Amino acid sequence: MGNPKAFLTIPRQEAGYRPVHDRINDYGEVEQTLNTGERKQQASRCMDCGVPFCHWACPLGNRPPEFQDALYKGKWKEAYEILNATNDFPEFTGRVCPALCEKSCVLKLTLDAPVTIREDEAAIVEAAFREGFVQPRTIRRNGISVAVIGSGPAGLAAANQLNLKGYAVTVFEKDEYIGGLLRFGIPNFKLNKAIIDRRIAVMEAEGIAFKTSTPVDVEHLPEGFEAYCVCTGTPQARDLDIPGRGLKGIHLALEMLAQQNRVLAGQTFSKDERVTAKGKRVLVIGGGDTGSDCIGTSHRQGAVDVTQIEIMPKPPVGHNPATPWPQWPVVLKTSSSHEEGCVRRWCLNSKRFIGTEDGRVCGVEVEEVEWIPAPDGGRPVMKPTGRTEVIPADLVLLAMGFLRPKQPEFPANVFVAGDAATGASLVVRCIAGGRKAAADIDQYLQP
Repeated sequence: MGNPKAFLTIPRQEAGYRPVHDRINDYGEVEQTLNTGERKQQASRCMDCGVPFCHWACPLGNRPPEFQDALYKGKWKEAYEILNATNDFPEFTGRVCPALCEKSCVLKLTLDAPVTIREDEAAIVEAAFREGFVQPRTIRRNGISVAVIGSGPAGLAAANQLNLKGYAVTVFEKDEYIGGLLRFGIPNFKLNKAIIDRRIAVMEAEGIAFKTSTPVDVEHLPEGFEAYCVCTGTPQARDLDIPGRGLKGIHLALEMLAQQNRVLAGQTFSKDERVTAKGKRVLVIGGGDTGSDCIGTSHRQGAVDVTQIEIMPKPPVGHNPATPWPQWPVVLKTSSSHEEGCVRRWCLNSKRFIGTEDGRVCGVEVEEVEWIPAPDGGRPVMKPTGRTEVIPADLVLLAMGFLRPKQPEFPANVFVAGDAATGASLVVRCIAGGRKAAADIDQYLQP
């Protein structure tokens, strides 16, 4: 612990976002960075707690006190080595993780000002790439081949760990680019795709083979491998089967998000294929992170206005006694996209889509609902109120989550990881799942 009094004298300082009027005109990353001196100061705030709840909260078991101390002392390479020992891709989690570690930080409890662990993590890995600490390694091979199906965060983590253990790893990806959710589900303004390409180049140099545009039927896995890791994510989005669903202008969220990322990668689409918010009133149905991403993308495409509705009640602001520290606090979250302009409403159930004579959506009829606590303490019961209204909309984006995939009965040499195993989750949990699957495969293949 380099500075035992820093948490008393140095306030939490976040890098913050680029100004709204600037960032909504491009797809560059919205988050800014602190300078090296300020970053070291923020790292010094870590109290090196006797019981580090940040370790406990992180699905990867990251060790923030250790890498914060190295960062504060200017030992950037050591900080990266500590971080990389538990996290294959801190450049991803340092950008898109909700920072479970910070919510369990003791300074979150005492001051509501936790250490800036996520930002410090991003700073460490960026310094590592900048200073040349990240170099392809020469790996001794064991002669055993393993296939990874899917190249999202779980698949990449599994592939990386297996490769480091000496296996000949081939990653099969159905889409034209590597990255899965990272590539197609997360907007560039949160994760620039050059960050993915940079890491993939290192992995290829270390011997991992990537095969894009190669869909695999998991019930008919490719031959020639002694084990398989299925990391196919959650491909099926939750739809909204109400009257009018067939109207033009109603899309699943990933139809818009994935297409926009492809456009930024240089692909073109016809006018009829293009999903765009330009000049339109946008309604986002679903209050989670995917809905937030739709809001930010709609602004950048030139939406007239954006409304987001959620069927569940509005979470408490600031503190929720139902989720006390060190649990994840279920409280109102305002993202960078919300700050860019959005009407947010809760307790609204969508009843039907309303269309024009030419078959395009022009509004959604919604009904206010109330949530009644269940007598047994289980999930609250939704009660319709009969109060309805129509929200005008020229583009409706459905961001209501994803269905947990059902996997077939696999033989003993097939392992499942990430969202394919758990249902939709966080990038950090997918990386953890990929690492565990790699360890399980290694144990299975041991003589």
